[in-house]
Amino acid sequence: MPELVKVHHPLIELTKVRIREFLRQGEALFWVFGFPILLTLALGIAFRNTGPEKVVVTVEDGAKNSADVFAALSASPDLKVNHLPADEAAHQLRIGKTTLLVQAGDNGAYIYRYDPTRPESRAARLAVDDALQRHRGRVDPAASRDEKVTEPGSRYVDFLLPGLLGLNMMGSSMWGLGFGLVDMRQKRLLKRLAATPMRRSHFLLSFMLSRLIFLVLELGIVLGFARLTFGVQMRGSWIALIVVSLFGSFCFTSVGLLVASRARTLEGVSGWMNLFMMPMWLLSGTFFSYSRFPDFTLPLIRVLPLTALNDALRSVISEGAGLANNNLELAVLAAWSVLCFIFALRLFRWQ
Repeated sequence: MPELVKVHHPLIELTKVRIREFLRQGEALFWVFGFPILLTLALGIAFRNTGPEKVVVTVEDGAKNSADVFAALSASPDLKVNHLPADEAAHQLRIGKTTLLVQAGDNGAYIYRYDPTRPESRAARLAVDDALQRHRGRVDPAASRDEKVTEPGSRYVDFLLPGLLGLNMMGSSMWGLGFGLVDMRQKRLLKRLAATPMRRSHFLLSFMLSRLIFLVLELGIVLGFARLTFGVQMRGSWIALIVVSLFGSFCFTSVGLLVASRARTLEGVSGWMNLFMMPMWLLSGTFFSYSRFPDFTLPLIRVLPLTALNDALRSVISEGAGLANNNLELAVLAAWSVLCFIFALRLFRWQ
């Protein structure tokens, strides 16, 4: 009696093929797992918390009491003071090498010259005036004291890490899937697969599922490295993080499918990928908060998929929020996923 051959579901077999293809590409493994670690390390070191730098101010030479002003300001631990002639001091202020120019008047008054649009200049003005007034004998009517608290969660690396995770999900999902499809189209592999009884939906879903297989490993490696290197804490639940990441990965693989559904060359798909991703690199709050943009742009920025993913990741990782607190962000990701996948199914061509 002939031996029965066990038949697996086509979607399972196609997903296995995608996984094997990925594991055979060393450069793909580096960009998915190695590059986020290197980027986190580089930016974490560059923007590590080392305390505020001294404010650079300049005392204009010429007035008879300018030396006294220079001495009073030099005694402040928060200030770095220069003593320069009037022309050189004005030049330093103009090119931005000093934040504040102090002129000592003959009548004992002080004149502060600075650019009010620079936040550091306004802070310098307050620090300089406080130092000079205390030097002249000012006494606070109420006593005060400082209680300094340093706690992980408010550092730049704590803000940066969720954004890097979101950025890596977008890049690895879209680039890996888009380039893979176009490469198969250029090599005439898709044309051959069109002759098989395979469903188009199974073929496209296999790309999405294979991407999800590595998602948990990717999250664990990057978060574990950030915890060991910079002490970044995971305040929320891992289940919530995985669910949010699944939504994000589904979203960007759907977008990648849509972008690559008709592209015939690697140059063409690269252009479409950059057109879609570059605005989100700048707008979606990966490296700095998108609240810096004008208020009328914020509703549009919040409906971008990377913005929704970054906000949800920060909410879970940094704030310890649950899924119920991220309903809007998950809805945005789900909407992008469904719409892009439907359009990708309609537009996709084997040739």
